[in-house]
Amino acid sequence: MQRLFAITGLTWKAAFRFRLFLVVAVLLLASVVGLPMLIKDDGTARGFTQILLTYTLSTITALLGLSTLWLSCGTLARDIEECQMQVIVVKPIARWQVWLGKWLGIVSLNAVLLALSGAGVYGLLQWRATRLPPAEQKALRNEVLVARGSLKERSFNREIEAETDRMLQERLKQTQVTAVDLPEVRRQIRERVKAEYQVVPPGTYRDWEIDLGLRKNSLRDQPLQLRVKFHAANKSPGGTFTGLWQVGVPRKTQVWRSEPMSLAPDTFHEFEIPPNLFDDQGVLTIVFINVNKTALLFPLTDGMEVLYREGGFGLNYVRGLGIILCWMALLAAIGLASASFLSFPVAAFFSLGILIMAFSTGTLANVVSEGGIMNYNHDTGYAAPSVVNAVAVPCFRAALNTINLAKDFSPIDSLSTGRSISWSELGLAFARIVLLLSGAFASLGIFVFSRRELATAQGNQ
Repeated sequence: MQRLFAITGLTWKAAFRFRLFLVVAVLLLASVVGLPMLIKDDGTARGFTQILLTYTLSTITALLGLSTLWLSCGTLARDIEECQMQVIVVKPIARWQVWLGKWLGIVSLNAVLLALSGAGVYGLLQWRATRLPPAEQKALRNEVLVARGSLKERSFNREIEAETDRMLQERLKQTQVTAVDLPEVRRQIRERVKAEYQVVPPGTYRDWEIDLGLRKNSLRDQPLQLRVKFHAANKSPGGTFTGLWQVGVPRKTQVWRSEPMSLAPDTFHEFEIPPNLFDDQGVLTIVFINVNKTALLFPLTDGMEVLYREGGFGLNYVRGLGIILCWMALLAAIGLASASFLSFPVAAFFSLGILIMAFSTGTLANVVSEGGIMNYNHDTGYAAPSVVNAVAVPCFRAALNTINLAKDFSPIDSLSTGRSISWSELGLAFARIVLLLSGAFASLGIFVFSRRELATAQGNQ
């Protein structure tokens, strides 16, 4: 451990020698203080948190990510190019200790910078919150500065798939479908079946039964929030639609009926409901009555959620910063692995290429869903079979699955919407991002670095 800490200290000195620590600290300070001053919020709790949490934390993450890649590539590649590494490896220290010590130095440097900037954002958030109107302060404390759990209706995927297969078999008995058109026909049938669970025609109603489970005991006498989102088949003259809600089951539980609400489509709405509206089994029944002249669609994924208070904002905020630090640990491993066998400019370019690919999951998903990148058929919605597509699709699918291991965690979105980030979620993020992904890049980097001829690399510069 003493050797690891010695390399860690040398990495800190290199960061100060490159003036990287000071430059990043100044940029972080400017983003924490300057960004909320340059971009004015609309005076609401939602607009306030969007500026202070979403924009500021996103900027901090981007700055730390770029500086981490730059430092991790430079601290190893330049040590090799400037013959400093040749002096270190002749001492009684293994190369894996050198590599791991540099990684620990970069991660600890990020931890300090993230803690300082995170504390600044938290302090500024608390101070600016006192300047909001009393009603918005209450909304801020109840909807954002809190850790809220989320419950949804059970999944209907099994029923949808079963009904889709049944209707597809009936279709095949009546009409001949080619193998090329079969996936598109099945997709159309599935969307039709799925619409039956999502669409609320005019003059009808849709009910949700959400099981609170064992939480029913802790949620007694506690108000809950409903978070809803819908899409409209047609536009309304005023841009909004009327919503009537009923929560509870007559003669079984208390029943709460809402006043007519004016709700805009394609956006989230949150409103509070009274406590103790669930039955003895902990099932909360929610009914929406469509009194509009057009059909409304509530998505199965995020059309209806029940939010409940699970904890305070402080620890939730710390756990969110912990997930961001896991991201920085992965970027440090990528940069060091690249610098283990490439020169500094090429390693930096290679690392940025991986980062850009990570932000291109939409393109990767499209290629996987369409079956390729060449010979796309607009009539069928799929690419024709070819050698390129046969190689590209498995590669893109593997890359997409790997990237999603890290992108499944969204601490900034959770913090800005008051969602709970549990300790188990932080532990899962650490296992996936640090142990699995960072460990894979670290194993590759250490393997290559341990077998690299440093003198030969220096002679080729």
